Amino acid sequence: MAKLSLVLLAVLVACALGLVTSQHKARKLFSDLEREQERARNLDIEYGQLQLEASTWGLHSRVEKIATTALAMRAPDPRRVRLVNPAEGAK
Repeated sequence: MAKLSLVLLAVLVACALGLVTSQHKARKLFSDLEREQERARNLDIEYGQLQLEASTWGLHSRVEKIATTALAMRAPDPRRVRLVNPAEGAK
């Protein structure tokens, strides 16, 4: 009877240790999950900001302003502009 009690006690201790270990792992994994979700939210915010910045950099008015001021470009004289038909160029 004493041997059975010791075996049951050993099984009980092993089960208790297994339970504590599994709970610790679960809490650690949950903490990791929340950290990664926060990182994903921050990356989504940064992506939105980058999209906004990219759309701002490509605005026609901004490109035109830089072309006229920094590069000293201007629109060509309309009398010197010729339109070419792509079908004629292929012949």
